Amino acid sequence: MSMASGIKALAALLAAALMVLLAACSSLPGVAPSHPADTIPIAQAPSDDPEEDAIGAREHPRIVASYGGIYSDRQAEIMIARIVGRLLAAADQPNQKFTVTILDTAEVNAFALPGGYVYVTRGILALASDTSEIAAVLAHEIAHVTLKHARARTNRAKTDEIVDKVISGVFGADTATDQASNRSKMSLAAFSQQQELAADKEGILTSGRAGYDPHAAARFLGAMGRFAHFSQGDADQEGDFLSSHPSTPDRIQKAIETARSFFGAPGLGETDREGYMAGIEGLAFGDSPAQGAISGRRYINPTLKFTFEVPQTYTLQISKGAVVGVAGEGEAVRFDSAEVPATMGLEDYLKSGWIAGLQPQTVRRESANGYDMATGTAVTPQWNFRVAVVRHEGRVYRFIFASRFDNAGFAKAAEATLRSFRAATAKDLALVKQLVVRSVTAGPLDTADSLARRMSGLGRGTDLFYILNNLYPGDTLITGQRYKIVTVE
Repeated sequence: MSMASGIKALAALLAAALMVLLAACSSLPGVAPSHPADTIPIAQAPSDDPEEDAIGAREHPRIVASYGGIYSDRQAEIMIARIVGRLLAAADQPNQKFTVTILDTAEVNAFALPGGYVYVTRGILALASDTSEIAAVLAHEIAHVTLKHARARTNRAKTDEIVDKVISGVFGADTATDQASNRSKMSLAAFSQQQELAADKEGILTSGRAGYDPHAAARFLGAMGRFAHFSQGDADQEGDFLSSHPSTPDRIQKAIETARSFFGAPGLGETDREGYMAGIEGLAFGDSPAQGAISGRRYINPTLKFTFEVPQTYTLQISKGAVVGVAGEGEAVRFDSAEVPATMGLEDYLKSGWIAGLQPQTVRRESANGYDMATGTAVTPQWNFRVAVVRHEGRVYRFIFASRFDNAGFAKAAEATLRSFRAATAKDLALVKQLVVRSVTAGPLDTADSLARRMSGLGRGTDLFYILNNLYPGDTLITGQRYKIVTVE
């Protein structure tokens, strides 16, 4: 196993250990609630399956909360609504009720819920290079709905049990201890291989009949494979579109064969690159400031204006509705927030049952930097935990530290992190930067390498440029065509 693979495995293991401890839903602060105005309703005719409608409507707010809220971008929303409208007409489903939501996360993901709820992330919008590629993604997810794949899955067990498992694919804990449940074990897109291939075929047929390039599906599968390889050094990549929709050579070949069999060789069908580039101009890239930002070992929330710092051995990232830090020696920390009644004391909240293995006698009240806090320890068969909660402007924030061994170093790291929680200064807030997707027009002397250098100021920015534009070093560009770059604004 490589060092990168080892760190990734450790991160996944520790994240799982942290989530086993929890028995209540949680999310990062600043996540926007679901609101009908932020979704894209398409064709509002009544469904022929009220039970599926109820499942989708019930779980939609949870999906939104777990994926960082809804991303509001009018031009992207209009573009997607037009694409879905064309796809539904081509699929002979013009009256099928669909609600499309853009999720405010950098994850590359797309999936569907029963009842016609379809989700795409801004991460997948950034990776696609033209309208036909995002149409291929949407057509695939629409196919899961129209082919009743979710219903076929629910028929294998009681509806409520399956829905619990499906939602576990979003929130990341064990259904035995958390209604949010184990996202890494079963994602919303985790249909059977047969269902995935059926959705591939149906999606290609639908997008081709809608007039889009039918070869876009194979092209985008290849782009996702490159992005997965680029991202493999990141900590937890499980549960996203890349793992549940693997872009294997065999799958890409099947997509090519389907497109050729029904529509012919590449070169036919609309790609509408210009329209797509206009639709994603200014798209946020990377972590959303609404969920806070990572600057070195520090987490900064510019909306709620607080910050904290982890010890030198930890590496921070925003992942699946929380801030997660992993230390190489087998320790981890998770930071999130929870809704707690203002009348409930922090000590009482620690003892209220959301922590498995809590040792009540260790709970005590503390304060630091003007904030009320409560701390305690918990023990499970394989892990030791130090837990702390802080009240800031009426909301409760939670630190959960996990380690195989409860030693002085572990205790010191937990204490230092908790004591670093404080109000953010203007200097702290100045560290928060927003990355956005912009387009540049290639001139007659431009090459892939010359445009890639415009992103050299970002970590691995040059490599990212090639992947976002599905190019390789040394490639020639089309003069007058627009290409994506990521800028700091």
